[in-house]
Amino acid sequence: MTSSFSGLRGPLTATVFLTSLLPLASLANDASSPTEVKVFIASMFEIGENTGDRAGEFQHWYEHYWQDAQPVAIRGATHELYCNDDGVCGSVLGMGKVASSSSMQAILLDPRYDFSDTYFILSGVAGTPPSQGTIGMVSWATWLVDYDLGHRWAADEGEPGAPTFMPRKGYEDIRVYQLNSQLVEQAMALSEDTPLQDSESAQQYRERYPDKTAQSAPFVRTGTHMTGDTFFHGPGLSQEAQYMTELYGADDYVITEMEAAAITQVIDRLWGTDRILSLRGAVNFDQGNPDETTQEHLDPAPGNTAGGFAETVANIELVGSRVVDDIVNHWDDWQSGVPMTP
Repeated sequence: MTSSFSGLRGPLTATVFLTSLLPLASLANDASSPTEVKVFIASMFEIGENTGDRAGEFQHWYEHYWQDAQPVAIRGATHELYCNDDGVCGSVLGMGKVASSSSMQAILLDPRYDFSDTYFILSGVAGTPPSQGTIGMVSWATWLVDYDLGHRWAADEGEPGAPTFMPRKGYEDIRVYQLNSQLVEQAMALSEDTPLQDSESAQQYRERYPDKTAQSAPFVRTGTHMTGDTFFHGPGLSQEAQYMTELYGADDYVITEMEAAAITQVIDRLWGTDRILSLRGAVNFDQGNPDETTQEHLDPAPGNTAGGFAETVANIELVGSRVVDDIVNHWDDWQSGVPMTP
C-alpha cells in the first residue's frame, strides 16, 4: 500500500483518496447487510400497470404493500422486485414453469437479499373442477403435483376406460410435494372466515352446473394443486388429474395451475419447502357444463364466460394478506418456525 501511493502528498490529496474509497465501503456494507425478507409474494402476471387500471394477479398485492417502494431490477428475472420497510417483498415471475422458476432462482440468488427465514406465498388465478370448487373460491395447497412428469398415450391405444398416464421413473423427488401441514393449518385458521367478493355474472354462470359446490358462493379451502404447462381441460382429463393425486397419495385435486411445483423445486434446492404456501383463486371450471362440449367451453360464445375475474384476484389478496400481516406483526413468533395453530 505504501509503495503504491507513495506519491500522495498533503491533506487535500489524502481527502480525495479517502473519498474515492467510500463507494467501495458502501458496497461492502451492502454485501454484509442484505435485506431480510420476511415474506415473499409471487404473482405470475399483471395485465397492465401495477396500479390504477384493470387488476391482474399482482395489482392488489402491490397496492397493499408496495405503493411507496422503489422497483429493483434483478438480473435474470422477468420483472422488478419490490420490498417495503416491513420485510415484505414481491414480484411478477412470469407465466408457466420455465419463466416463473427461472425468475425465482434469479431473485433467490441475488446477494442483496436474505431469504434464510422467508415465508413464500405463490399466488395467482387458476381453474377448479366443479365438484370441488366454484368461481371466486380461494385455496391453500396441501400438496403440489406436477402434471407433466410422466408418460401419456392416446385413449384408443390402451385398455378401454383405463387411465392414460403412468409416472416416469427418476422424478420421484420433484413430481409431488407435500407442503408443511402446520403452516397450511395456520394459514387456514387465519383466513378461512375472510369475507369474499362475488359478482352477479359469476352467480348466474354457476347455475349452469349441477354440482352443489359449483353453485355455492366463494369460500376458502385446502387441497391439491396440479401444476401443468398444458392447459388440460374436460371431464376426462380432470378425472385423470384426480387419478394422479390418488396415485401419489395426495389430497383431492382442487386447483389446476401452471407454476407452483416448478417454483417449489427451485426454493427447495436452497431453503427447503417448510415455508412455502400456494394460494390460488378459481376463475374458471376445468370443464364445461353437461350441455356443452369441451371445445365449446374453451371457446365460448359471447356472454357465455364465467365472469368473476376481478372479484377473484381481489379475494386472493384479501385471504393472503391476513397471513402476511400476521407473520410481519408477530415476527418474533414466526421467525424460528410456524407457531402453533390457534
